[in-house]
Amino acid sequence: QVQLVESGGGLVQAGGSLRLSCVASGRSFRTNAMGWFRQAPGKEREFVAAIAWSGVSANYLASVEGRFTISRDNAGNTVFLRMNSLKLEDTAVYYCAAARGSQATMSITGYDYWGQGTQVSVSS
Repeated sequence: QVQLVESGGGLVQAGGSLRLSCVASGRSFRTNAMGWFRQAPGKEREFVAAIAWSGVSANYLASVEGRFTISRDNAGNTVFLRMNSLKLEDTAVYYCAAARGSQATMSITGYDYWGQGTQVSVSS
């Protein structure tokens, strides 16, 4: 059974940092792109960041570029999201996802497996 389990969320003040982790089990995603999405209350789930299978290329939502960094450890089947300079508008449930393909797709329809999510709350 494939599982993606996120951790690292929490409550942080604006300007602070968090590091999210996502561990995959049940199969290897070494040749799959991985991504992070988020969903704020009353809003649709949106793309945040994705990283290609090689870890060389990545894509970001424009509003997080320069503040967030996605990385991966293929040996550990793990993907990370380092979030710096957090803003109130970053508050959301963050989801890890495994893509069908190997490239860092920004399309939600390109992802087949999803975690349960971890809450990130940014306070003023």
